[in-house]
Amino acid sequence: MTLTCRSGYAPLRMRRTLRSFLIALLILAALVALAYQSRHKVHLADFTWRKFAHSVSGADVWLLLISFIGIYGCYAIRALRWQRFCRYLGQTSFWSTYSATLMGFASIFILGRAGEPVRPLLLARKNRQPAASMFGIFFLERAIDFASAAALACLSLLVFPKALSDAGADTDWVEGARHGAWLLLGGLVALVAFLFYYRVHGAGAMDRYLDRWRSSYGMCRRLASALTGISEGLQAIRTWPDLLLAVGYSAAHWGLAAAIYWGVAHAFAANFMQSNLNIPGAMLLLAVTLVGSVLNLPGLGGGAQYASFIGLTNIFGVDVEPAVAMAVVLWLITFAGSAVAGVPLLIHEGMSMGELRKLARAEAQAEEIGAHITLNGAVGSNGNLALKGKERGESAR
Repeated sequence: MTLTCRSGYAPLRMRRTLRSFLIALLILAALVALAYQSRHKVHLADFTWRKFAHSVSGADVWLLLISFIGIYGCYAIRALRWQRFCRYLGQTSFWSTYSATLMGFASIFILGRAGEPVRPLLLARKNRQPAASMFGIFFLERAIDFASAAALACLSLLVFPKALSDAGADTDWVEGARHGAWLLLGGLVALVAFLFYYRVHGAGAMDRYLDRWRSSYGMCRRLASALTGISEGLQAIRTWPDLLLAVGYSAAHWGLAAAIYWGVAHAFAANFMQSNLNIPGAMLLLAVTLVGSVLNLPGLGGGAQYASFIGLTNIFGVDVEPAVAMAVVLWLITFAGSAVAGVPLLIHEGMSMGELRKLARAEAQAEEIGAHITLNGAVGSNGNLALKGKERGESAR
């Protein structure tokens, strides 16, 4: 019996190895397509590949390597923050949370936005916690990241306009953007106030009101699911230390991310004719890139690269070729970088690209009826994934 199992296991390992090579080839093809697409996105007659190659070859490799290592520090801080949010749900380990975080972001790299639900499911599996609670924390994390991006933009524009000017930013653009930053700051304060009130007073009443929406179909049910997720996520912050640590971890994460942007900019400093990007400038560029990242495509990014390119050329006056080179490198480090460790971890867990697609598709279908799937061991080859007991009962009703 043992020999039979092992003989069946060898072909399985071979298939997984073949899948890993195919994934690597797809990544390489994505990079080639990215370089080709960048040529057409510029739409400027003076763009030359010779200048682009010079910009890349002139970059400081050591600074880029430090920046690449730094992005894994960002994922580590995310894992620590997630652990803190899960402290009322049960015991978690840092490595399980960290590895699931890397695998989750690698899934987003492979599948695009469709892969976002994979990360909460992997975190639920690795830490043996309910999927519904993980999606609640996922909603909370996204709200905090949105608030952090808004805070970065407001801080750079409203507090450090002189530093932005020193970084080569267009002063007219900065002055015009400052008016929008005040509106953004007002919206951020209103969001925080709403979440605070909702957490302290409104969650219970809202949950009772949403019972009627959960029994309906379409948009009402999905909205009820989203609001329930926010309510469940807010349960992770119950004390002032919880709130302070959430803010502290978020500030450390995005502060390190801004430092990575600064490091990449200085790696290309020899090719920056008009700009000397400083930390406030890196914060503004990071905020602009985060807005563009909403449009990410599977394996290609797209929106993030284009937003970085627009920020570098239109705001900071960087030449086209180094701007394209830096936008590509920023994408490779901050987005594709997760795949370097995340893809091997996915393969180790027995998750192929096809299985990731089935997982994302099954979760999307479950969300249509206001439920979540759960991972019981490895995903089966037939793609069948069980609903969590409580959620299955709710969907049956």
